Amino acid sequence: MAMLADAVVGALVGELLSAVLEMKDKAVKFRPTLEQLEFTLKSLGPVINEIENLNRQLDRPKEETESLINQMKRGKELVLECSKVRWWKCCYMANYQDELQALDDSILRFFQLDMQGHTRRDGAETLVEVKMIHTEIKKLNFGPRNDRMELKGLCSPPEPPPFIVGLDVPMRELKLKLLQDQVGVSVVNVTGAGGSGKTTLAKMICWDDQVRGIFNKNIFFITFAKAPKLNSIVQKLFQHTDYQVPELESDEDAVNQLEHLLKQIGKSPILLVLDDVWPGSESLIDNFVFQITGYKILVTSRFTIGRFGPPYILKPLGEQDAIKLFHHSASLTHISSDVPDEVVKEIVRGCSGSPLALRVSGRSLSHQNPVIWHNRAKELSKGHSILDSSNDVLVSLQKNFDVLDPKVLECFRDLSLFPEDQRIPASALVDMWAELLGYDDESAMEKIYQLVNLNLADIVVTRKVGSGTIDCNYHYVTQHDLLRDLAIRQTSQKLVALRDRVIIDSNDNSLPKWWTHENECTIKASILSISTDEKFTSNLHPTEVEVLVLNLRAKKFALPKFMKKMSKLNVLIITNYDFYHAELENFELLHYLSNLKRIRLEKVLIPLFSNTGSQLKNLQKLSLFMCNVNEAFNDSTVQVSDMLPNLVEMNFDYCNMVELPVGISNMIFLKKLSITNCHKLSTLPNGIGNLVNLESLWLSSCTSLEALPDSVTRLNSLKLLDISGCINLYELPETMRDLHNLEKLNVRGSKLSNLGPLIMDLEGLRHVVCDEETEELLEPFTNILSNLKLEVVQSDDNLNWLF
Repeated sequence: MAMLADAVVGALVGELLSAVLEMKDKAVKFRPTLEQLEFTLKSLGPVINEIENLNRQLDRPKEETESLINQMKRGKELVLECSKVRWWKCCYMANYQDELQALDDSILRFFQLDMQGHTRRDGAETLVEVKMIHTEIKKLNFGPRNDRMELKGLCSPPEPPPFIVGLDVPMRELKLKLLQDQVGVSVVNVTGAGGSGKTTLAKMICWDDQVRGIFNKNIFFITFAKAPKLNSIVQKLFQHTDYQVPELESDEDAVNQLEHLLKQIGKSPILLVLDDVWPGSESLIDNFVFQITGYKILVTSRFTIGRFGPPYILKPLGEQDAIKLFHHSASLTHISSDVPDEVVKEIVRGCSGSPLALRVSGRSLSHQNPVIWHNRAKELSKGHSILDSSNDVLVSLQKNFDVLDPKVLECFRDLSLFPEDQRIPASALVDMWAELLGYDDESAMEKIYQLVNLNLADIVVTRKVGSGTIDCNYHYVTQHDLLRDLAIRQTSQKLVALRDRVIIDSNDNSLPKWWTHENECTIKASILSISTDEKFTSNLHPTEVEVLVLNLRAKKFALPKFMKKMSKLNVLIITNYDFYHAELENFELLHYLSNLKRIRLEKVLIPLFSNTGSQLKNLQKLSLFMCNVNEAFNDSTVQVSDMLPNLVEMNFDYCNMVELPVGISNMIFLKKLSITNCHKLSTLPNGIGNLVNLESLWLSSCTSLEALPDSVTRLNSLKLLDISGCINLYELPETMRDLHNLEKLNVRGSKLSNLGPLIMDLEGLRHVVCDEETEELLEPFTNILSNLKLEVVQSDDNLNWLF
């Protein structure tokens, strides 16, 4: 009889649920209560199964479930009656509403009170079975009536998606990092751009057999999101672990209660996942850090949280994995597809390895006509962005900027001034931000690293110069294509007349729609970027521009005549991305740029500076990288000191100079002179001692340099000297003993024979950067010079500067 009664209960619950599902859309006035009832009935499924099993074993009488059977029958009739109530019978609606609520309450009461009373009657005989049912009932979380239908406190990790590519290696590496033995709590930060797979990777970790074998049931998954509440998170953890939820009076109380809870369950290792942590919320993570053996915290975020050590960074997918994910998302099969592989590859390339872009693009093209596929590929091949055809990707990436500091956002947008897939010299950004934002080198580099930490950019360092020294000439910034597209999109949302940046890509003389040759185009922006080739012509009127960035692909390029009108120009950056050096013409136009303060030229053949016709009185910094400078300073009638009388910083890197320009020794305001990787330079002029204000002299990797002149002893303001990599420099002048203000010396990779005795007299020297061989030679002297720090920097010879 018990089995028959139990079967009836299950059937009636199913019938009532079916009636609710069918009628909730018809009986609109009762929909909230019907949905509540639907939730209750679905939640009771596991409990009813346990009741059936237990009653079969104990042969309990049918009377224990008879009242429930009657309730179910009446409930079905009530639901059908509600569906027939018309609007003009509004006076009856309140009665039906109350009856539905009473039905829900009576069902809940049966399982909360009546059923538990019946099970307690059997005592020890059914102890195991009762515990199993009790556990299922507790999962229903029947709390106060106003929120009883919410399943709070369920912190079990979600299952990873069924199809995953490209995360096998990150999975292994992250698991190794997470599971390594460490005293106390271990916090690991997984970071990457939006939609890169951070949450998926965290789910994979939680469901890994090895991880589950270690942490068992002590794996908790909390989604932080944008505005997390500490009290709410702590209460969820209490509910999930079947402990009584405390009333929390403050955040401090919440932290104390959380620590007590974790120590209670901490007899086994604990893994806590804090997913999707936003900027501004990272300080909350500290509230979850306790010194408990075997306690691990995995944090996912779109930005780097540096205080927990080096993060694990998720990179874009490689081509093969990207194609696999796109094929799956687009429901393509290799056997039957009308879409050519070339079209698929073009679209995949447009997604730039972003899993989010690949999934969204694939789904949008799934089962579409091949014509749509071909058109999408054609648009991408012409330089259109995947953002133009996918609002979901745009919205996801845009979330990065919702909480971004406005100044950092402006710096991010400046990265779009440079060509796609090209590294951006940090020194170019420093020059821009010095004039536009008033940043010094340190502040500008800080902004770059903020972008890196936010996963809005990457950084490549081509040479290590030791700690405590910032030289932006060795730093390059790169950016994901989708992020660059987004930056351009943000910049281009305003009308041209209202933009603070104008970006023109006019290769092959194809101009933006807003610019016509017939009419002169007035630009009021403070920044103008032009990517062009030899065919560039112009009728611009950029009178307000303060920064001009010219990105060239040309063997010969004439500076645009509109530069005559740029009286406010402070910064000129010209970079040639072609294989050969670009010969610059119209160089005399610099004569009109009376306010010009900074010039950076890369991979160009520089004509005579004297062609400018007049002094560049306000120029403070000149940087030449991979330039042909043989003709630039060869005019014997005009010296560089006369042309650039107020220059403060001068940089030559990978230039073909054999000797320093005539007159450079008379540039008395010069504070920094950097001559690096100039392999043909063999000597320095004796007049270099005239640079009485020089504070730093960089001569690294000038491999033909054989000696420093004795006159360096007159450089009384010199604080830093870098002669690393000068492999043919064997001795330093004995007169260097008088450089009492010298604080830092970089001699890594050099073979100096008299360095040890010399440093004894350099009373201001505090820091020597060297290699291991030099360290052994200097160690006897460090015992005497207690204030001297030796820093060994390993050789990092590489070709990063080429890419």
